[in-house]
Amino acid sequence: MTIRHFLDIWPLEQAELRAILDEAHRAKKARAGWSKGRIDLGAPLDGHTLAMIFEKASTRTRFSFDMAMRQLGGSSITTSSGDMQLGRGETIEDTARVLSRYVDAVMIRANDHTDIETFAEAASIPVINGLSDRSHPCQIMADLMTLEEHGLTLKGARLAWVGDGNNVCASFIHAAAKFGFSLAIGTPQRYAPDEDDLDIATELQGRIELFETAEEAVAGADVVIADTFVSMGDLDAERRLEILEPFAVTDELMELANGGAKFLHCLPAHRGEEVDAEVIDGPDSLVWDEAENRLHAQKAILRWCLGK
Repeated sequence: MTIRHFLDIWPLEQAELRAILDEAHRAKKARAGWSKGRIDLGAPLDGHTLAMIFEKASTRTRFSFDMAMRQLGGSSITTSSGDMQLGRGETIEDTARVLSRYVDAVMIRANDHTDIETFAEAASIPVINGLSDRSHPCQIMADLMTLEEHGLTLKGARLAWVGDGNNVCASFIHAAAKFGFSLAIGTPQRYAPDEDDLDIATELQGRIELFETAEEAVAGADVVIADTFVSMGDLDAERRLEILEPFAVTDELMELANGGAKFLHCLPAHRGEEVDAEVIDGPDSLVWDEAENRLHAQKAILRWCLGK
C-alpha cells in the first residue's frame, strides 16, 4: 500500500490538492456554530494517534494539529526532539521505525528539511511537514483556503510576495504551478528565492515573476503576502532588517495593488517591521481567518494522509 506523505506541494497531483481544499471547506462549514471541542460527525479518525515532533517553537502548528486530531475523534502526542533519544544521537531512521509501531502518523516541525525526508523514507506511516527550512506546505493550503473563502478564484489571480524569499515563499512558488495563479515576488537579491524552486516551477509552467522592489511586485496584485523579516535561526537580524526595510507592507504599498486587494501573513507578525499595524489590523487583512484555517486545512490533510 502506498504511504501518503505530505512533505511538499510538488509531488501531489492538482486533483489531490483540490480534494484537500474542498474537504477543508466542507468540514469548516459543517462545524458552523459548534463548540470547538465537539467531535466531528462520524469521528473519522477515531482510534488514530498523531505524534508531533518539534525542533522549533510553535503556536499555530501545535494547537491546530492537536485540535485537528481532537475534532476528528483521534488523539495526539507532543514532544520536542530534545526530549527524545534523537537528542542523544539515535538515528532518524531508527526513530521513524519505532514510532511507526506506536502511532498512525507523524507531524514534524524541523530545522532541516532533509531530516523530514529521511524520516519519511524510513517510516511505514504517513509523515507531514509541519514546517522546515525549505517549505511550509500546510500553511499554504490554509492560505489558499482563506482566499477562496473570501471569493477569490485562484486560477488567473495575481498574488504578490514581498520580503524574504523564504520557506513560505517557496511553498507559494510550488502552489502557483498547481493552482494556476501567477506569483510576483519582490525581494532584494540577497534574499531571493531558491533557484531550484524557480527551475521546477518553470518546468511545470508556473507563472513566477521576480522583482527587486516591492512596488513592482505589488502593482496590480489581488493579494499581498508578507512574512517576518527575521525568522527562527537567522543570525543576521540587524542586516536583514536594514536590507528588507524597503519591502515593508504599508498603506501606500497596498494602494498599488488592485482595489480591494487582501493581505496575508502567516504570523507571528512584527508591526512596524515587515507590516504596518494599519495594514495587518485593517479591513483588508485576512490574517485571523488564515490562522483559523490552519485547523481546517490540516484536518483535511490528515484525512487524506490516512485515507479517511
